[in-house]
Amino acid sequence: MQAFVMLGKYSSEAVRDISANRTDKSLGLIKELGGKVISMYTLLGGYDVVLTAEFPNLEAAMRASLGLTILTGIGFSSYPAISVSDFDKMIGK
Repeated sequence: MQAFVMLGKYSSEAVRDISANRTDKSLGLIKELGGKVISMYTLLGGYDVVLTAEFPNLEAAMRASLGLTILTGIGFSSYPAISVSDFDKMIGK
């Protein structure tokens, strides 16, 4: 599984529709795509929400990112993430 960081920014419509039910649907979508949420936080600043999740491949992560935007109205920017220890191994240090 590949780790991804997903940064979300609420639209004005997304703010009006905040609910635990929408969160549950979002988690269900990620699970349907073979993903697993590691953590989920709300933020102050340039982004409103951050998820760390694992997906089986890039396609599943892209489908989740777009699917969450359609489902919630939250625009997501998603980034592959590599642990520092794996990164160190990749560069040979």
